[in-house]
Amino acid sequence: MTGVIVLIGAIFYIVLYFTYGKSIEKNIVKADGSRETPAVRLRDNVDYVPANKFVLFGHHFASIAGAGPITGPAIAVVWGWLPALIWVWFGNLFIGSVHDYLSLMASVRYDGKSIQYVAGELMGSRTKYVFELYVFFAMILVVAAFMGVFGPLANGSPQILTASILFMVAAVIEGQLLYKTKLPFWLSSAIGVALTILSIVLGFVWPWQVSLNALYWGQFIYIIIAASLPVWFLLQPRDYLNSYILWGGIIVSVIASLITFKPFNWPMYTSFSANVVSPTVPSPFWPTVPLIIACGALSGFHAIVGSGTSSKQLDNELSGLFVGYGSMFMEGMLATIVIAAIGGYGMTVIQGFADKIAAAKPGLDAMQLTDPTYMAKYGNMIINLKDANGKAIVGGALGLFTKSFGKFLYGALRVPENIGTVFGGLWASAFVLTTLDTTNRLARYAFQEIVEPLKKTSVGVYNVLHNNWVASIIPAAVGFYLIAKGGNAYTALWAGFAGTNQLLATIALLTATNWVKRALHVSGSTIALVLVPALFLWVTVFTALIWYLIKIVPTYAVASVRIILGVFVVVMLILDIFLVVNFFRTYNKEYKPAKEKA
Repeated sequence: MTGVIVLIGAIFYIVLYFTYGKSIEKNIVKADGSRETPAVRLRDNVDYVPANKFVLFGHHFASIAGAGPITGPAIAVVWGWLPALIWVWFGNLFIGSVHDYLSLMASVRYDGKSIQYVAGELMGSRTKYVFELYVFFAMILVVAAFMGVFGPLANGSPQILTASILFMVAAVIEGQLLYKTKLPFWLSSAIGVALTILSIVLGFVWPWQVSLNALYWGQFIYIIIAASLPVWFLLQPRDYLNSYILWGGIIVSVIASLITFKPFNWPMYTSFSANVVSPTVPSPFWPTVPLIIACGALSGFHAIVGSGTSSKQLDNELSGLFVGYGSMFMEGMLATIVIAAIGGYGMTVIQGFADKIAAAKPGLDAMQLTDPTYMAKYGNMIINLKDANGKAIVGGALGLFTKSFGKFLYGALRVPENIGTVFGGLWASAFVLTTLDTTNRLARYAFQEIVEPLKKTSVGVYNVLHNNWVASIIPAAVGFYLIAKGGNAYTALWAGFAGTNQLLATIALLTATNWVKRALHVSGSTIALVLVPALFLWVTVFTALIWYLIKIVPTYAVASVRIILGVFVVVMLILDIFLVVNFFRTYNKEYKPAKEKA
């Protein structure tokens, strides 16, 4: 079964890339290789830097993926592996890939400006600032959610921490080789890959054990530095090198899947209302599934990456499909592999901890998990359960995946289980950190655009707040506080991040629809293919966030976290309503371009 699912997924993505994707490139965007991109025309070697499309693919994919296509599906399997798989594939085909590519290319046509800026050009300056505020709040939740992923993972596997720190050193060296020497691209890449492999080896030889609190502080400092330095110095080469870990993991996983063809032992379906978001509050599959599966199916964060960093590095318009559309399909493939690994080995992992689970929570019997009803009721609790000493038993959603992945590789390739488990953790953690540093950089961009009006009224205040370091510290600090104080309710925090993220996807897709209709003059059924999914997603996610606000936010034990998170959700719902109203207000108006280069 594992092999069948992975093979179907691979065929699905390859065929659609060369049919549906190429059709969008040619007939809607009308990509032109002779038109200079912003990276070439506005090159400043800080943010605007034309990159080889394979380097940019590595940066873009590593930035958008993070732990999203791993964590989301690993949590969602509490509904059963089939509902999780259906949402991943549906989201990729009808929403995610189109959303990502159009967001990237709309930004390219507007001098590499953000999708928020594009919304302002199409729907008025107020729309831009409201959108910017929404993005800023959303990026803070991304920072908090992904800090909460890496901290426990690195705390439980010190090999991962050592390798991750050494990756940063390797990335700085790689940046120097790519941009400050005259070495051929292939040789610079080979040296970078060798340093990456050395980092992994040293992780096993010299593991560094650090407390969870220290890991949170370390991430806080790192993302401030990474968000403020020139993009070529650390961010881009780090993402590029991490892409090799991704490719290696995917290739090994596909081979392992095709060799094993192991039947699934995880329940295909448990319940429409399983305890997924919370261990005590049932979560109906609709509308709450977008609160769990974000990046693997669709993600508004991708629009912010595509129009924030990637559009400023695209060397040629014809590279856009490979970078934007292709990266989203690769995410879907990664999520498919995660579901296949847990489907085949996840229940074996949990049953291996039966005694510890029973001791930590009397009344729970992990051996009964083959009963879908039992899994629906206790799945969230069992996956996230800690022992009397506060140590995670299964290790949360990522722990379930990494341990399943270790068994997966052993069953197919006889790779020692502990090595496979650590590699799965490295695979996940590498992308968590790349998403974190990119997110804080994007939050810095958003904050700097928010304070732009102060330039006319208070130059001194503007100069302080607009400073790269100050604008990087503010979102990092709020995200750090949320995860440090509310980390015990991590799954619920993940749902808050995913919900605002998916609502952001709706806004970005509606903006892209507005651009396609009014600036590119596309009409008829083509518009419907973009507009209908966007409206369906808006209704779904808006309803889910209302549910989250009423049912989940009050369950947080820390009052300050309840207040901050509740205010965030309310503010974003209000901002979202304003943006949707502006979309419909301008949708049929004639567009007079001011900045658009098409």
